[in-house]
Amino acid sequence: MLRKITPILFILLSLNGFAQTPSVEDSTMLKKIYTTSLVNGKSYEWLDYLSNQIGGRLSGSINAQKAVEWGEKELKELGIDKVWLQSVMVPKWTRGVTEFAYIETEPGKTTNVPICALGGSVPTPIGGIKAPIIEVKGLEDLRTLGTDQIEGKIVFYNRPMQPDLIQTFEAYGGCVDQRYSGAAEAAKFGAVGVIVRSMNLRMDDFPHTGAMSYGDLPNSDKIPAAAISTNGADLLSSMLRLNPKIKFHINMNCRSWKDVESFNVIGQITGTDFPNEYMVVGGHLDSWDLGDGSHDDGAGVVQSMEVLRLLKEIGYKPKRSIRVVLFMNEENGLRGGKKYAKVAKSKGEKHVFALESDAGAFTPRGFSFDCDDANFNQIQSWKPLFEPYLVHYFAKGGSGADIGPLKGNGIVLAGLRPDSQRYFDYHHAKNDTFDAINKRELELGAATMTSLVYLFDKYGVK
Repeated sequence: MLRKITPILFILLSLNGFAQTPSVEDSTMLKKIYTTSLVNGKSYEWLDYLSNQIGGRLSGSINAQKAVEWGEKELKELGIDKVWLQSVMVPKWTRGVTEFAYIETEPGKTTNVPICALGGSVPTPIGGIKAPIIEVKGLEDLRTLGTDQIEGKIVFYNRPMQPDLIQTFEAYGGCVDQRYSGAAEAAKFGAVGVIVRSMNLRMDDFPHTGAMSYGDLPNSDKIPAAAISTNGADLLSSMLRLNPKIKFHINMNCRSWKDVESFNVIGQITGTDFPNEYMVVGGHLDSWDLGDGSHDDGAGVVQSMEVLRLLKEIGYKPKRSIRVVLFMNEENGLRGGKKYAKVAKSKGEKHVFALESDAGAFTPRGFSFDCDDANFNQIQSWKPLFEPYLVHYFAKGGSGADIGPLKGNGIVLAGLRPDSQRYFDYHHAKNDTFDAINKRELELGAATMTSLVYLFDKYGVK
């Protein structure tokens, strides 16, 4: 009975848009990709140099330029068909000397706490500012309190990441508005500064920086903005409950400069059958300046480079042109991603697929996809190929910030999704360093990305 039904079911599934069953050839190819990455990979060696010999790569910095030169050199040494730099103007912001802050319970009685300036913040006046402090849980609290209770004070945003959310990026999204818009909103009510609880699920003494915006505030109304560590935030909150009249002191020397020229680094293997159909794999070359940016996003950079190297190493000749793009300025402007998409559009280039790695170098769990149902059905049919490598997560959702501007005209966008439970322990903080990288997890991620690129190149988009 089952033998008679099986062919009918196969036909029905095919008519409903499901891709053909992955072949033994595909299974063999993925095995070769994973084996090559784990036995003869280069991603870890690359990341060691990028992190330890160059270091933090804030847009517009000398280190960012060194990273551009390094990326161009390494891609050329792969012997791929084409490597070039794509000019892009980026913002330049410098942190200056180390920030300093303390809680004052009474004159002469102070407790130091760890802070760092948020990216794009204005400095404090020379010598810093000291003012009463008021705690809020979010932007909506400002309207409830009003100018009478906020004017002349430092606003302390203390809404933590929601710990019971398994998807930690969802928890991050639930509170990052206070970091990004907190200063702009508090300034409207007369605040003289803001302190924001770090976007971190762990209790520690590392403040986490990140981008913030003043919106359309005139320069004269901009106020300094800093992050405080999670331990510092809990201490400050406890002290406020005991004594609401305590004061907070901040001293920061950050500064914004005129935009400067930087570059996206691009390398390409030209397709044999469809050279004018482009597939992109990438990560962002810039990082914040507190650590060396190993997880965010040195890992994505070297994994993306490794995709092209692995394909060459195993002797695979892609049908479509595959590009690696090392994007500049994801962290505080997204200028690189926007520039790449703008140039691609102006040239009439047909991009069919783009994959980004920007979620750390932890064990790969799968991918999220921004695509239509027909393409997602095809993707789902490949899931059994990844299950031997414990890669099970295939879901519709976001992809990546840098490839987002490419959206439209049927392109499939994808994001590598590693295990995210520890990612925000390091995100934008001083401890995002090479010693936090696991070699095997990094290499598994590179192999997982390469495997997806291979399958999309072989079968195309729907």
